[in-house]
Amino acid sequence: MREKSKGDGGNAGLSRLLEIAMMKKGPMVVAIVFSVASAAASFVPYAAIYLVIREVLSVYPDVSALDAQAVLLYAALALAGVFANIVLYMVSVALSHIAAYGTLYQLKVNFLEHLATLPLGFFFCTGTGRLREVMDDQIESLEGFIAHDLANMVSACVAPLLMIAVVLAFDWRFGLVSLLGIVIAFVLYGATSAGAQKKQMIEEYRSALEDMGNASTEYVRGIGVIKAFQQTAESFGRLKGSINRYTSAVIPYSLSQENMTASLTTAFSSIYLLLIPAGILIGAHAEDYRVFAASFIFYLIFVPVIGSVLMRLIYAMANAQQFVSAAERMDAILAEKSLPEGVQNAPQSFDVTFDHVSFSYEGPEGSRALSDITFTAPEKQVTAIVGASGGGKSTIASLIPRFYDVDEGSVRIGGVDVRDLKGDDLMKTVGFVFQDTFLFGQSILENIRMGRKDATREEVVAAAKAAQCDEFVRALPQGYDTVYGSGGAKLSGGQVQRLAIARALAKNSPVLVLDEATAFADAENEHLIQAALGELMKDKTVIMIAHRLSTVRNADNILVMDKGSIVEQGTFDQLMDSKGRFYDLWNHYSASMTWKLKGGEGA
Repeated sequence: MREKSKGDGGNAGLSRLLEIAMMKKGPMVVAIVFSVASAAASFVPYAAIYLVIREVLSVYPDVSALDAQAVLLYAALALAGVFANIVLYMVSVALSHIAAYGTLYQLKVNFLEHLATLPLGFFFCTGTGRLREVMDDQIESLEGFIAHDLANMVSACVAPLLMIAVVLAFDWRFGLVSLLGIVIAFVLYGATSAGAQKKQMIEEYRSALEDMGNASTEYVRGIGVIKAFQQTAESFGRLKGSINRYTSAVIPYSLSQENMTASLTTAFSSIYLLLIPAGILIGAHAEDYRVFAASFIFYLIFVPVIGSVLMRLIYAMANAQQFVSAAERMDAILAEKSLPEGVQNAPQSFDVTFDHVSFSYEGPEGSRALSDITFTAPEKQVTAIVGASGGGKSTIASLIPRFYDVDEGSVRIGGVDVRDLKGDDLMKTVGFVFQDTFLFGQSILENIRMGRKDATREEVVAAAKAAQCDEFVRALPQGYDTVYGSGGAKLSGGQVQRLAIARALAKNSPVLVLDEATAFADAENEHLIQAALGELMKDKTVIMIAHRLSTVRNADNILVMDKGSIVEQGTFDQLMDSKGRFYDLWNHYSASMTWKLKGGEGA
């Protein structure tokens, strides 16, 4: 895997493409050698044709004097060239595909491994459409470059050199005329495909495609809300705007491609316009008309080959610009700074301490989500954190497992800074139950086992029973082997939340973070979830982010947050006696629990 902290995302270019292509160097180098050999073999039939024409014209009109053995030899040479061209090309393609798929696998693994090392802030700021587009489109396109274009590009660079040698070898005068047509073609190519302008056009096209992907993903995810408010795809402003932007970008991009193709085709065809007058002029002064006729006929046959060879080269150059853009987009994400890996093993004790912690989601210079937070959550005790929305409660929860690094101060578990702990040890130490739980499209058993892959089936079932899940899981079509989301295997929000608790129970980490675990549960589910949480919290250091204040009455310590700072802390009774911020929150909460909708008679 490439060094990710050096910020080399801008180092993309042809050299970067070659670096990627040579990740599987052995088969790729052999593929290139065979491709070049195939290109060389492709010229053999034309050389044989020239020799046959010259042989025939040398005895014309006395055909009986023709050296049949020489003609058969030249014909055999032509067939051998065709056969060698096909076989060598097939071997080259096979080897390049082996290299391409191996490289594609490695690129995707490297990309996913790097994503796993990035702070959560990157994912909050980066649209899922962009990540999907890079993963599924840009990296996939690099496979096409390696499998097809690289070997072709090298052979396309070598083939013109061979072609120039051929056209100058048989008759330097016709050769120069042919080369003049080539010069005209490349001038037209430069005019229709200016480097910086074309690159900007490709970037605008890629950016518009990415933006449309983000907007489409957002539209599909929010389809329920969109339908509820009677919006359509056209009236949903962002999606409509992204489609319009894509249309504005793709039309000039496509036209530029067509203009380039049309210009080059015209230019290569115009070689005849130079060749025929040149033939008349050269023929008028020819000393041996038979030699002249052989050369002239050969060049008339060979002109389409010139166009074909150079079109391959030009298309390879044009495609390289797209692949450079794909590599740049991949490298831009690979250049995102990873969280530095710690080196210390798991701590021996499990109290959690925040020591003068300050943090901003925008970085040290941004507005602070937490300011000078200091507290200790003692081992095997419950520390609850309450406060108004936006006060910093969930931010504290996210810093304990090091989803972000603090700007100032330190977060310690058992006296060890979380930044110094090995990633695997930190994840084993801290368990989570969040408000929003994600279940994967795999069996319920594997979803519960997510936190500890070596958990036995019996341990998973025991965790499910403790989390009040066993009854509804066994009622599913295949029980614990039911794949979530398939065959109508859908679960309620409360059931999903209990599975999250079962997942944490199976993991059995000594430090537990509960972030609004019962925020949206109904009365029945809250009772079951509270029972499950009671099992989960036994003998653990618990940091509980509470939305419903009724859940914190028995906490050993309560922190009251407001605007990123701790304004109060103590037990429930201490905070109620002090009649401060918590006292007000409790009264508001109690009032909301007794609130009823009032209406007139018959309402």
